[in-house]
Amino acid sequence: MSKKEIPDNAIEAVARQINKRSNKNYGINPVGIEDNIETPQIFEIIPFNEIDNTDKRFYAIDGSYNSQEFYNGLAIAIYTAGYICYHHGKQIRMNSEDDPVILGKSYYPENILVTNEEHLGAMYDELLSMPVVKKLLDFWNNKPENIFAWKKDQVCKNLSTLLGFCQEILELSLILEIAELPDTKAGDFILRDGTLRPLQVEQPYLIKLGKYLHDKKIVIIAITKQSSIKMELSYAFKQIDCYLQDELKNKYPFTIVEPKRKKLCCWFEVPTPVLAAAYPGGGQFYRKEISGGRGFGLFMAARLDYVEKLQNYDWIIADVNIFDAIPNIESKDLIRNREFLDSIFKELTRLTQEHYILGYPYPLAEVHNFISLKKNFKEEIVNRLKYSLYKDQQMDNVDIENLFLDTHDRF
Repeated sequence: MSKKEIPDNAIEAVARQINKRSNKNYGINPVGIEDNIETPQIFEIIPFNEIDNTDKRFYAIDGSYNSQEFYNGLAIAIYTAGYICYHHGKQIRMNSEDDPVILGKSYYPENILVTNEEHLGAMYDELLSMPVVKKLLDFWNNKPENIFAWKKDQVCKNLSTLLGFCQEILELSLILEIAELPDTKAGDFILRDGTLRPLQVEQPYLIKLGKYLHDKKIVIIAITKQSSIKMELSYAFKQIDCYLQDELKNKYPFTIVEPKRKKLCCWFEVPTPVLAAAYPGGGQFYRKEISGGRGFGLFMAARLDYVEKLQNYDWIIADVNIFDAIPNIESKDLIRNREFLDSIFKELTRLTQEHYILGYPYPLAEVHNFISLKKNFKEEIVNRLKYSLYKDQQMDNVDIENLFLDTHDRF
């Protein structure tokens, strides 16, 4: 057997596992019960010609990191995070530049060269000295060693751990920055990719941030299309979609007249057994509490548009602010604010109808394109460094090329 061949029994085992997990029946009633938000709460999508008729601002945050190591021990490593904003359907300027294309705001470090462990520490220190991060640390009002889940030497043990940490903390800093912008007002939305459960920060400080946003009436939702929760809910999604499209759509009292615009959306709270199966051994991660849990989110599944024949594709997993969803959670009153949840998911349909990813809020797709370092990172960063070494440092061309030789390209 060549090293490229994977044994058939390994492939068959994976196939069995996928089939088993994607056909679990958790007994979620596709018809939906109004008094039970762990069943679909169904509503009509906002009419297409009305999607921009709101004064709410929709911010979107994302981050990225990448690195490239060369044969001589030289590594280039960078992280970034940024945000964009849409108002009345148009992207508005968040930076102080005059670039006609780049309207979002982003942050990058200056220390991107790594040749030894000391450089990792310098990257860590630079992160904490960034004004936007320092403001978050001041908000949390404690020392970094008490705020963060891991000490500096643990974070700096390798490059990927450090870069992931820096990206996450910078993204959290942007949440606070957006919340305190002069133009941000009650009712505005902050969207971020992923969850509201970062592992890098101790729970009390995350709770403080979530409570602060709730008190300011700023809606924060973390959204993803990729989640182990979706695998567990595959059967339920199929049943719900079939009911909505094959049964309910024909008799639903739509206000929209145009047939192709008649779309039914829904949302529901993800039941605990689903979360337990999606995150085995991660009780802290999915516990629906503010103490002993992780972060300040409450997981919801939502369908905000419909893609024909792709039932699982057009569902998202949304982590909503638990203080918004359960307003009296601090006093152990666990009654959900169904009216609020109804309103935010309906509002999100303003963002899911006219983009190349139907069912997914387009500001998140756009901020990903704005901030991502994944595409052509190596080529861009190396070419710019080569140019600077030649132009600014007057280095010899041969010496420059030898610096950035990648032996893997010769294999």
